[in-house]
Amino acid sequence: MTSVIGLLLMLITVTDGVVTHCDGRQNGAQCYGALGGTVSLQLMDDFSGIHRYQVKAKNVTVLSGGKKQQPVIMRKDRSSFLPSNGTFWIHNLSRNDSGEYRLQTFDSNGKLTENRTLQLLVQAPVSSVSLVSECLSQGEMKESCSSEGGDSPQYRWTLNGKSLTEAELLSGNKQTNIITLKQHVSGRLVCSSWNHVSSASNATNICTCGFIYINCTFNGTKISKWVFQENNTLCVESTTEAQSIMVHTDPSVLRCSLMFLFSVVSFVGIGVYFKWKKIKYEKAEQFAARNRRKFSEDFSENEQTL
Repeated sequence: MTSVIGLLLMLITVTDGVVTHCDGRQNGAQCYGALGGTVSLQLMDDFSGIHRYQVKAKNVTVLSGGKKQQPVIMRKDRSSFLPSNGTFWIHNLSRNDSGEYRLQTFDSNGKLTENRTLQLLVQAPVSSVSLVSECLSQGEMKESCSSEGGDSPQYRWTLNGKSLTEAELLSGNKQTNIITLKQHVSGRLVCSSWNHVSSASNATNICTCGFIYINCTFNGTKISKWVFQENNTLCVESTTEAQSIMVHTDPSVLRCSLMFLFSVVSFVGIGVYFKWKKIKYEKAEQFAARNRRKFSEDFSENEQTL
């Protein structure tokens, strides 16, 4: 129980580091640990029934024990061990912890009953990823991905959540850190860098670098190429005509135009109606005023007569 509590306390102190796990129950297993982090090596299912055992690293015994012997750990400040689940922990890993680890077990007669090894490689984890974009002369996009702190980093690229395809790549491949995208490619590009102990990624939104694709016939010559839109002088008249035709034939544009026209007509109609109402009201007021004046004049004449 004391050893379990001690292990839990030690694990609490290393939660800031990367924790990796490795199944070392097969001979020749390859294990990885993060520099400054923790690795758990499962050496057996249970050590409680083993008469005597020892673990050596670079011919130095780092762990020993047995059925009638409490485990002895050479580096208690950085290692811990649970015989009941056969797991050996190494904390605050350094590069010196890399190498071959050999487990040997013995019976009550001292006979070697098992002798197997595992390889531990300590790697620095990837801390961050940076992306640099560059527009090339014909509208292609060069993307450079680099990672900091990681040993033997590998790379993956995705566009809009999917792996890059040959139709989108001009050069490079989705496993290299530098790629060139074709002119038409746009969307959310993500570069992921990873090794056996960590991973990190960064994303950017890419566009066509201001280039447009010209596909027309000008003065009898067919032109198909990418050009910078602001400096484009090719097929300007044809492009304008094509756009004009598209405006007249595009149902959505036509629908918007009709709605706009309806709004204008409605607005004008409402204005005319209120203007007519105002004129009618003014005429009614003028008629009423004339009637009041006439009535007043008639009334005055009657009084004089009386």
